[in-house]
Amino acid sequence: MFGRKNNGVTEKAVMDALSTVIEPELHRDLVSLNMIRNLEIKGNDVVFTIMLTTPACPLKGKMEGDSRAALSSVDGIGKVEINFDANVPKDARIGEQIGQNFRNTIAVSSGKGGVGKSTVSVNLAISLAKEGARVGLLDADILGPNVPMMMGVEDMPAPQNRKMIPAENYGVKMISMAFLVKPDQPLIWRGPMLHSAIRQLLTDVEWGELDYLIVDLPPGTGDAQLTLAQLLPLSGALVVTQPMQVAASDALRGMKTFEKLQVPIVGVIENMSGEFFGTGAGEQLAKEYETAYLGSVPLDANVRKGGDSGEPIVVAYPDSEAAQALRTIARDVAGKVSVLTLANQSNNFIPIEMVG
Repeated sequence: MFGRKNNGVTEKAVMDALSTVIEPELHRDLVSLNMIRNLEIKGNDVVFTIMLTTPACPLKGKMEGDSRAALSSVDGIGKVEINFDANVPKDARIGEQIGQNFRNTIAVSSGKGGVGKSTVSVNLAISLAKEGARVGLLDADILGPNVPMMMGVEDMPAPQNRKMIPAENYGVKMISMAFLVKPDQPLIWRGPMLHSAIRQLLTDVEWGELDYLIVDLPPGTGDAQLTLAQLLPLSGALVVTQPMQVAASDALRGMKTFEKLQVPIVGVIENMSGEFFGTGAGEQLAKEYETAYLGSVPLDANVRKGGDSGEPIVVAYPDSEAAQALRTIARDVAGKVSVLTLANQSNNFIPIEMVG
């Protein structure tokens, strides 16, 4: 019970101090959000766990620093040990209509081809997995699937119990039409066949429980976007653009499509930023649309090489500027999706323990 004395340091004093620490994205204190777990007082030393809403929390360091600063005011406080764990909240709108246990679904889109959307999808998925999240990657670009090549996988496992088993690499489960057709076989399909294919890749696969399903959409606006919105509530969508204004104009049309489909925009990513293509169009687009600018990924030949070789840049060159930018964006996306998901749970944020 709070209030039990232990050499001058009490549980109540510790919890009172931590109740002044605000979760930066949920804007409520850690105690009322029930994020403080496993509190132990050993002499004057304190050990506890902060239960995050995502293992990829971008502000973990700030919460640790603020907690230590708050506890420094507790009389007689000794050593403070802070551990972290995560319980990713589930989007309440994702029902059982497809028979899968996805906690959050994130679409990655672009207004036009050639802006590096699939590259971003692959590296974001791997980055989230590196943070400890359970991640799936759906290649919904049915007519031009290339995720397996970028992920360094040629085949998927044999089916089991009449279900497809996703391929896996770098800690990410993945499925793609590329596994199901010959490499040189063109797919000349109309809308109903695309709808059927996407449904099968969602429902006829043994995905298991996922914290995040990343959906790599085909470029532009069309049947795939409409099909996904009909089959599966999307927790949010990311929009990838290049630094040029012409690419941003196309991206804006994609954002308007998601708006009509009632899919929240998580933010805008500017890819291939730098001296060659310039900078700024992505940030300006986010400002005009009043959504988050998630950051830029600098133009780097190793990004292309990684995609061709099946070793994405966050794996092959993890210390590069581009890889670090993608890791940072992945954490930011995870944090923003948690906020959206908790907002969908209730008009008010609810304690973390109730979001299992």
